Amino acid sequence: MAFQPDQHELEQVIQLLQHAHSTDRDVQRNVQVQLVQLNEHQKFCCYLVYILSDMKEMIDATSRSLAGLLLKNNIRAKWNKYPQDVKFFVRTTCLKSIGDQEPLIRATVGIIVTTIVMEENMCDWPDLLDTLATVLMQPDELMQEGALGALQKVFEDSADRYESEFLRPIMPKLLVFYEHHAAKMRALAMNCVNCILMVNNDPIDFAIDQFLTSLFARHNDNDEEVQKQLCRSLTLLLDTHIEKMMPHLPNVIEYIIKKTQDHNESIALEACEFWLSIAENSDICRTMVLPHLDKLIPVLLGSMRYSETDPALKANDEDSSVPDREEDIKPRFHKSKQHGLGGLVESDDEEDEDDDDDGGGDWNIRRCSAASLDVLASIFGKDLLDKLFPLLKDTLMNDNWLVKESGILALGAIAEGCMDGVVPHLGELIPFMLAMMFDKKPLVRSITCWTLSRYSSHIASDENFRQQFFKDVLANLLRCSLDGNKKVQEAACSAFATLEEEAGEQLIPFLGEILDQLVKAFQCYQAKNLLILYDAIGTLANSVGDALSHPVYVQMLMPPLMEKWERLSDEDKELFPLLECISAIVSAMGQSFLPYIQPVFTRCCSLIEKCVQQNQQHIMAPDQVEAPETDFIIVALDLLSGLAESLPEHMDPLVANSKLVELMLFCSLDVTPDVRQSCFALLGDLTKACPERVLPQSSNFIFFLAQNLDPSKISVCNNAIWALGELALKMGPAMKQFIGPIIEPLIVVINSQQNMQRTLLENTAITIGRLGQCCGEELAPHISRFVRPCCYSLRNIKDNAEKESAFIGLCNMINMNPVGVLNDFIFWCDAIASWTVPTDSLRVLFAGILQSFKQQVGDFNWNNFILQLPPPLRERLSAFYQI
Repeated sequence: MAFQPDQHELEQVIQLLQHAHSTDRDVQRNVQVQLVQLNEHQKFCCYLVYILSDMKEMIDATSRSLAGLLLKNNIRAKWNKYPQDVKFFVRTTCLKSIGDQEPLIRATVGIIVTTIVMEENMCDWPDLLDTLATVLMQPDELMQEGALGALQKVFEDSADRYESEFLRPIMPKLLVFYEHHAAKMRALAMNCVNCILMVNNDPIDFAIDQFLTSLFARHNDNDEEVQKQLCRSLTLLLDTHIEKMMPHLPNVIEYIIKKTQDHNESIALEACEFWLSIAENSDICRTMVLPHLDKLIPVLLGSMRYSETDPALKANDEDSSVPDREEDIKPRFHKSKQHGLGGLVESDDEEDEDDDDDGGGDWNIRRCSAASLDVLASIFGKDLLDKLFPLLKDTLMNDNWLVKESGILALGAIAEGCMDGVVPHLGELIPFMLAMMFDKKPLVRSITCWTLSRYSSHIASDENFRQQFFKDVLANLLRCSLDGNKKVQEAACSAFATLEEEAGEQLIPFLGEILDQLVKAFQCYQAKNLLILYDAIGTLANSVGDALSHPVYVQMLMPPLMEKWERLSDEDKELFPLLECISAIVSAMGQSFLPYIQPVFTRCCSLIEKCVQQNQQHIMAPDQVEAPETDFIIVALDLLSGLAESLPEHMDPLVANSKLVELMLFCSLDVTPDVRQSCFALLGDLTKACPERVLPQSSNFIFFLAQNLDPSKISVCNNAIWALGELALKMGPAMKQFIGPIIEPLIVVINSQQNMQRTLLENTAITIGRLGQCCGEELAPHISRFVRPCCYSLRNIKDNAEKESAFIGLCNMINMNPVGVLNDFIFWCDAIASWTVPTDSLRVLFAGILQSFKQQVGDFNWNNFILQLPPPLRERLSAFYQI
């Protein structure tokens, strides 16, 4: 493309760039208006890249760089709409400035190049890496630096998009720059290789020996960035080329120990990551690191002190009345409800949140050292403790509070890996920590709360410790939860929540004292700690169960909670944890929650309706209306599900006078899996609680459920199958007309035994059994395809009503098609024997099937079959059914 700028238009763009530097608000507004207009013209990007690269003598570097940044934004918004000739002009013209005299321009060109790469397919710019590699070989250092900078940005953003054949040729050229006289060039080259190493081993394999030689040659390099990149390379190589690293590991470990204590924290942090990485291979770690533990342990312990520049040291001691900034509050993500036998179960396809948080803020050398000590303690146990404990005693008794605080952190870090070794000392350590909870320094008080939480399982479970310390630990945590310092409040409230989970019903005698303190916290907590308080109250409800339903406790807890409930707007994200908290309280209080069911139900329906309406508006006009926050709708659905589970007999009038069932139809179609998951949980609960409100829409719901029988979305699939089972029980023979679309997916799920969540398989077996009660004629011909995995799943379930309903259906189908179960009859016998105490009606059904098979095959064959059964199974069947 031969682009020739129109002089008038060019001057207009230049004037716009110059006006962009103005501090006048009116001028800025005018610039924004013109930018919006110009961005609609395809040639605008040509003017911008022309100014960047072809007007070096006429325009200052700042305006040229601004042109480049505007071009970057234009590429991100419009690149796919550009004609090929415009794209070609932009690509070739921007590269003309890759060796510009101005560092700002060279950096801007690198940004433009990586932005283009991210916006298009590799095949659209196939010669980019070759072109940059050619530039690297030029004698001009500015061009070399520009090319290295561009490569670094491209690999950082898009190395995973390049196949090995594109990357291999450039590796040797990059390694040449490891010896460059300019530190910046060495660091850029090393960063390029590390970006590749993170995503693709093959190009490194191709040049591994040369790479290691070049890398180790940098061990005495004095440049900060080079040292950081060297430590990062050594850490990455543990994951990708451990076999090549093994001969060098002793020297590498010595080097990393030295760098972990570097005075430059960014170097020390990069080095410290090495210990987390090597610990992932426990066998190699144990073999290679053990000889160096004497040197490493003191280094990690020393690195766990707060640095002088840590923002935590500048915080006010008494700050509980200072409002939190919104950016200080971490986003919370609600885990949608998943139904299993007996109610809510943990979702196996959800990752647990990290609970090993010492409250230390951003990731730094202190926290990385503590995390390293944690994982190394799990690997070395007593070997580590023997070397740490003498140091730890001196540290804990040190007059310098910063040293003492780091020792308390270390004591918490080793709790999991060295528990057995620490337990004999807890008789001294727990009183010490109880005293430290009164220390004048808030950071000492807060870390002590965290460390105590790491030993809470032992304090709650060991009879001696429980008698000696449980009451005092509980009292001190509750006292610290009302501390004048927000960090101490946070640590104490989080530690109390951990203790709750471990102590369970042991908390019941202290409920009055606990609720008194937690209710006071409502008055003094700022936004961030309120989230933790809600979690602690919800955990308390789960731990003590219906003990919370005592009228005195209801009167203590519910008024302040409901005051918060009424004060928060429907848009306030504080509603998420509050709704979760109330869900737990509903389950615990049961009938005692009845005075609050109406306002809670109404508010939840209102939240769902607003989200549904906003979502419909967003679908119609995505540019004008934002998508709703899905957590609002998920948490509201889950709380309604909790109401239906805990207060089923009170749901009918509430649902009858609401739009809930209609709203659930929309939720069943939501694109977010978590919304559908929670909706199907509520559908099953409402089917049990007030079927007459749900069944008129059963055909629609069953259609939607059938679309979600995909086991790759485990939790959604699980709830959909569970809801189908509840509908089958209520609909009876009316379910026959819907059996076609659901039976095949159910058979696929129940036969996926090896890699499937147990809860999903159990729910599927129960639902198939329930369908067999009302749709036996439709399912019986298929029984040979599902009877064995159904029996396998059902045998592991304790005796309960769900299991009984499944077996009734299976008996019905076996009686209709006994031949279908012949090859798997031993599994059926084993499943029958899993019942501890079958009901009388079930016992009659089982006996009838066994006698029928005995008659069908004859005494000789039956006796041979019985002899093949394991003796315990044979004895159990004989005792119950006289076979």
